[in-house]
Order: sequence, then C-alpha cells, then structure tokens
Amino acid sequence: MKQFIIKISVAFILVFNSSVTAQDFQGQAIYQTKTTIDMSNFGGGQMSDQQKKMIADRMKSMLEKTYVLNFNRSESTYKEEEKLEAPGAGGSPFRGMMSSFTGGPQYKNIKESLLLQEQEFFGKQFLVQDSLPKLEWKLGSETKQIGQYTCFKATTTKKVDEMDFMSMRRKDRDKDQNKDSEKKTGEEIADTTKSESKDPFDDVEVPKFVIVTAWYTPQIPVSTGPGEYHGLPGLILEVTADRTVMLCTKIVMNPKEKEPIEKPEKGEVVTRDAYNKIMKDKIQEMREMYGGRGQGRGGRRH
Repeated sequence: MKQFIIKISVAFILVFNSSVTAQDFQGQAIYQTKTTIDMSNFGGGQMSDQQKKMIADRMKSMLEKTYVLNFNRSESTYKEEEKLEAPGAGGSPFRGMMSSFTGGPQYKNIKESLLLQEQEFFGKQFLVQDSLPKLEWKLGSETKQIGQYTCFKATTTKKVDEMDFMSMRRKDRDKDQNKDSEKKTGEEIADTTKSESKDPFDDVEVPKFVIVTAWYTPQIPVSTGPGEYHGLPGLILEVTADRTVMLCTKIVMNPKEKEPIEKPEKGEVVTRDAYNKIMKDKIQEMREMYGGRGQGRGGRRH
C-alpha cells in the first residue's frame, strides 16, 4: 500500500511539473561531499595519534569538496568547484599526487546511457568512457525536507569500482589471522617471507558492493544527480554511499548565465577496465622503482 501511495504521489508531482519539462530548461546544483576515514588502523599501529591527526588534516582537502552539477533534461556535467590557493600556500605535493588517483569532471547522458570522465594521470590526459551503472532503486515511503524541496527516500545496492580510492581500507589483519588459525607455524613463517614481494594491494581492500541511500525530489523532474547516480523520478539531492555523503546545499533553476553542457572530447579514450589497468601498472612501476632504490642503498652498506 505504501509503495502505491508513493508512486501516486510521485506521478502527481511529475504531472504538476509538466509545464517545466515541456520547455528547455537548465539547472545548477551545488553539492558538499565528505568522506570519513578510519585512522585507527592507519600506519599499522606504529603511528602516534598526533601523526594520524596530521595526515588526516592534510587529507581534508581531498575528503571534503564542493561540486557543481549543471543539468538539463537528459545531460549533465559534474565537476569540482575551482578554488584559488591561499597566497603563499603553493600547491601541495600530496594533493597533486592524489588528484591523479581521484575522479575528474564527469559528463552523463541519460538517453544514451553514457558516462564520460576526464582524468589526468601523471601528466597524461584520458577520457574514460563507460555505460551508466544500472541501479535497481527501491522507492520508499519516507520523506524529508531538504531546503524548500520535499524529498523521497530510495535505496539500492551498487557495485564498487576496484580502484575506488575513497572506499579503500586497510585489511583487518586480526580477522585474516583468525581465518588462517588452522595453518601450521611453518606455513605462517613462509607467508611472512613472501610479504616482501607481495602485490601493493594486498594490504588494502575495497568492498564489492555498498548500500546506497538517496533522497530525490520530483519537484525537479530530471533523472540525474551527483556523480554517477541517476535513474530516479526527480533530482537526487542527497546520497550516502559507504563512507561518503553528498548533500545539495543550493539549487538555481534557469540561471541567467548558463554553463555549457557539452560532451568532452579531449584525452585518450579508454574503457574503465583499461584505465584501472593503467593505474595498477603505474603503481607497480613506482613500487619497483622506489623499492629498488631502497634495496640498492641497503646493499651499499654491507
């Protein structure tokens, strides 16, 4: 019964707003995003609380961002708001390095089910092309107010990209040891010996799936939202996925100065799988390069 009521309510609002969809229109939505990280296992237990706090402060600019979504009925662009560096601050090497691993500006086309993402990786420009993820939303009956908009709740389960650095976390070594408690002591020693040549991703993991909670408003009848999220009968104003929250703080309908919503064309076109392999290969290359230097210095001491 609740599902029936919510669908009737959404249909009523969509009909009520038909005058908007009958015309060409454009909107702009500002989102504040925040990702929390668990610092308790950071550094393998060898770092002080002060050191962890210093790292968390340095990562704040990467974990707390402002994004701008420009949208029309079928297309949208989503990119980080440009900010000027404080005088004398200069660019942070850590921020510059991490920007190579985080997502760049996105373009979505709902009609074509197309997702394009601009990405600069160690000085080379890529255009990552993929289909929009198929999200099987479950419409709920719960509502809440976000600004002046009435929003409805929807949930889905989303597959997580294996190179999603915002979802990466240190593996629970205690849990791993419990699983392997039946192994013999000799085998455990052998495994420890192998750790020197193990894959750099052995210490981290990414969940295969996460539950996503979204709040959308049929008062703005477009099937889009922040990031890759889409597919609901109204603009998505809030998303909670894993440790990341995206919250819309401002909406401007039909702004006087409209931002062009254009399909990006610069960069080498690659699939998401191909781009992930490029990143993995580069990380492995850097590991071998710096690992080799460390071994070289150690060798000269003897």
